[in-house]
Amino acid sequence: MLNISENSINELVKIENFKAYSLLKRSRVKYITLILIGLLLLLIGISMFLPWTQNIDAKGFVTTRLPEQRPQAIQSIISGKVEKWYVKEGDFVEKGDTILFISEVKSDYLDPNLIERTGEQLEAKNQSVDSYSSKIEALKNQLAASREGVKLKTEQNRNKILQARNKLQTDSIELNAINLNLDIAKNQLERMQELHDKGLKSLSDLQSKELKVQELNAKQNAQENKLLIQKNTIINLGIEITSIENDFANKIAKIQSDIQSAVSQRLESVASSSKLQNQMSTYSERQLLYYITAPQSGFISQTITKGIGEMIKEGVDIATIMPSVYDLAIEILVKPQDLPLLSLNDEARLRFDGWPAIVISGWPEASTGIFNGKISAIDQIIDKNGYYRILLSPQEDQEKKWPKELRIGTGARTFILLNNVPLWYEIWRQLNGFPPDFYKKERTDKKEQEVKRKAPIKSIK
Repeated sequence: MLNISENSINELVKIENFKAYSLLKRSRVKYITLILIGLLLLLIGISMFLPWTQNIDAKGFVTTRLPEQRPQAIQSIISGKVEKWYVKEGDFVEKGDTILFISEVKSDYLDPNLIERTGEQLEAKNQSVDSYSSKIEALKNQLAASREGVKLKTEQNRNKILQARNKLQTDSIELNAINLNLDIAKNQLERMQELHDKGLKSLSDLQSKELKVQELNAKQNAQENKLLIQKNTIINLGIEITSIENDFANKIAKIQSDIQSAVSQRLESVASSSKLQNQMSTYSERQLLYYITAPQSGFISQTITKGIGEMIKEGVDIATIMPSVYDLAIEILVKPQDLPLLSLNDEARLRFDGWPAIVISGWPEASTGIFNGKISAIDQIIDKNGYYRILLSPQEDQEKKWPKELRIGTGARTFILLNNVPLWYEIWRQLNGFPPDFYKKERTDKKEQEVKRKAPIKSIK
């Protein structure tokens, strides 16, 4: 058979006489192979027209949309020295639980009786405020008394002026009476002089009339002087009223100045008291800050500050806490050319690291072990690496929930679903490097707008 021997038996043995050879000769192996190849090509041709879901493939990681649900650094508001740790990494803490105790390191707060002494200063300032309040009240009473005094003095002088005017009026009447008697006496003296010249009256009668005229002249002068004195008295009383008003005005002005000074000093004391009260509250709150507590419930994932006695500054990270309750999201980065294809609430398929899955990106319904999601946020600016950040959230109505065991930072692979196209078209697009077919919807929208524009407008009755 192998033609190894020099003695050949091909001429002696006729293989056509063997039954097995005749059966092999009659088999149709060649035709079966051709049929199988044809069927395979037909199957491939038919599959080229199967629907294929275009998608954008991107990698990302698990995160959360709410800032307060992300890993948070615990910091101290004040500087201090580590005295005692109350937790270790991996411990669960409730909101307000003590994590670390620190002691004071600033010289301004080292006095152990700082709050008590500040309280004494505050009490002294409060008493000073009360003292100035009493002084202001006394000065106000003095001011009221001075105003009442000036009213009383002025009223007294006005009464004196009224009395003087009444007396002046009486003196004027008396002066008029004296003037009238003087005129009568002078008339009688003239007639008496005529009678004496005629020898009808004696010299003594004439002299008595002259004496009476002289007496009336004297009374007239005295009454005129008295009237003048009364007028001067009225003038002096008016001047005295002005003087009293000026004196009391100066006194009142001084009292008002003293009141304003006392008010100013009281306000300064109130300001000092408020400042001391503020310092006292600051000291009390600062002592509460020696105990650093958890801002929210969660797990202590890392302690940055280490041993006892280590110095820490304000605003420096001490530990990291991961909130126990958080809403999951997926953060991915997409290329700028893919961004116009995306919009809010677009569907996506997800695969998480650690969860086995069989992914057929173009046939999402045939994939297993994947989860559903939707686009919940799209960044408006590009990052420094030239990508746009997209956030995916779970769909509310999905039956298959995201795994509860997911943790922040877990890797994920996403397939954002786009249009449905034939498989041959997708292969042709991939070979040519064309973007997904996102013009179809735009053309459809244009056709719809054109149909609406050509449609007749119905009148509103």
